[in-house]
Amino acid sequence: MKRFTLVLVAVAALAGVVVSMIPASGQSGKEAAPFVTQIPLGYRDWKLVSVAHEAGNINSIGAVLGNDVAIKAYREKTLPFPDGSIIAALHYSYVPSEENNKIFGRAQSFVPGSPTNIQFLVKDSKKYAATGGWGFGHFNKDGTHGNAAFMKPCFPCHAQAKDSDLVFTHYAP
Repeated sequence: MKRFTLVLVAVAALAGVVVSMIPASGQSGKEAAPFVTQIPLGYRDWKLVSVAHEAGNINSIGAVLGNDVAIKAYREKTLPFPDGSIIAALHYSYVPSEENNKIFGRAQSFVPGSPTNIQFLVKDSKKYAATGGWGFGHFNKDGTHGNAAFMKPCFPCHAQAKDSDLVFTHYAP
């Protein structure tokens, strides 16, 4: 009886190992898409990397934030960024400040208006190997996930910034 129990436990353990090696249902075992599908928790408490203004059709102003791993890499000029680095870009419409301009006596002050979107870069060199180690995320102003078609040009555009590990924003001391 003891021998039978031992064999049964060994078979169950072997079956568990085999099952754990099979990809989860609906996955092919191939590399994951390069898109971040969930907003990282606590991103509003991250440190400021820099601010950015994009003119033209976009006409937005943004705050670029980094988690502790990214901030350490920025400060130490570590390239490539280490796995675990996350960079967030909070974008807002770029609007004149009527309140400030009244005080200044002319149109010279611009401030963030309504939020437009949030974008994330998540460094995971294994999960996102096909896209330079970075996963890309775009979330609408209401927090809903942007569609893959909208994010498809992210990597080709970022790939042009090879000298900075595909990151556009430089650290503002």
